[in-house]
Amino acid sequence: MKKERSIMQYRGETCLNCHLPLDLSDQYCPNCGQLNSTKKLSFKDFFEEFFSGVFAYDSRFQRTLRVLLFRPGKISKDYINGKRMRYANPFRFYLSASILFFLLFGLTVDLNNSNQAEVDFEDQPPIFAPGLPDAERDSIRELIEENSLDSINKVLSQRGMDSIKSLPLSRIQDSIETEADSITENYLDNYVPQSEIDTMHFWNANKTRIELYSAFLDQTRIRNSEIAIDSLRHEHSAYNHWLYKKVVDFDTFKEEPNLFINYFVSKLPFIIFFYLPVFALFIWLLYLRRPFNYMEHLIFAFHTQTMFFILYGLAILVKIIIDSNWPVTAANFIFLFYLYKGMRFFYGQNRVKTILKFLILNLIFFILAIIAAIISLLASFSIY
Repeated sequence: MKKERSIMQYRGETCLNCHLPLDLSDQYCPNCGQLNSTKKLSFKDFFEEFFSGVFAYDSRFQRTLRVLLFRPGKISKDYINGKRMRYANPFRFYLSASILFFLLFGLTVDLNNSNQAEVDFEDQPPIFAPGLPDAERDSIRELIEENSLDSINKVLSQRGMDSIKSLPLSRIQDSIETEADSITENYLDNYVPQSEIDTMHFWNANKTRIELYSAFLDQTRIRNSEIAIDSLRHEHSAYNHWLYKKVVDFDTFKEEPNLFINYFVSKLPFIIFFYLPVFALFIWLLYLRRPFNYMEHLIFAFHTQTMFFILYGLAILVKIIIDSNWPVTAANFIFLFYLYKGMRFFYGQNRVKTILKFLILNLIFFILAIIAAIISLLASFSIY
């Protein structure tokens, strides 16, 4: 397609992109690199140019993947030495690999945890065991009308349907009434007016708000913050509304944890993307006497993490196919060996120094990973 568009009859004397004067012998603009052609685009030109770009990227992609897999540390060394056109950009390549990895990872996470649904006694009659006298049936139905459905559901979730069937009527009545009373007592016991909260220290005030909002939500099941804050006669501040919404979110995640897991996993590629620069800072400190600047350590960290995603992504694929955990176990040992070889080649130190720094680096990685995970979980929950 480019050959057709670059023939002499379509060449111009000015670059259409940067307006640099050109000779008819110039096939490309020496300033911006655009093809020297005045031919109008057709549908054929558009699609051919699109696929040409894809295949051109694939060529670099295949070369990058091949070197990354079988030559630990070489791609990073080539890149910092200026051999960059032959390889894909390390940051874009990392993002592509991480997104594919977490898509595969999502297939292996068991997100089908069935949660206890609220029980409607009109639709779920098994509690009325066969042979139960009519008088006792009527008594239980009166309990349903007198007590909140939430208290009955809590009794069912705590004891289980089968154990409830075997209980006498008096025990069922006591359990439901006790649960209903405890919900009311919890809400009343935790009630604190806004004026009193305003006099507390920050942490005590937050603890009091959370306890109160949780008790109120448990009793009333009101999820709208406007209604809840108004009912509690608290100030309609942005912080009060945000805190009540977080209490509601936490209650939702307790019932359906897969919602937050899905949300958090979807953000992990970007969380790790911002975590790696911090990790690269510690690599720089560890190799302070070596002739590498911070950016060169960062490139090595991105290439290594990309290899991690590729290796474990392949392990997950094999695990899905054969339904066994040994591919992931094998990937652990392969990656550790790969990391050692990569450090040895990239930094050019002897075996003893490389092994020692390898152990220190892994310790630093796990400590930072734990800290980053805690911060990321809190941040993800706060903006959910």
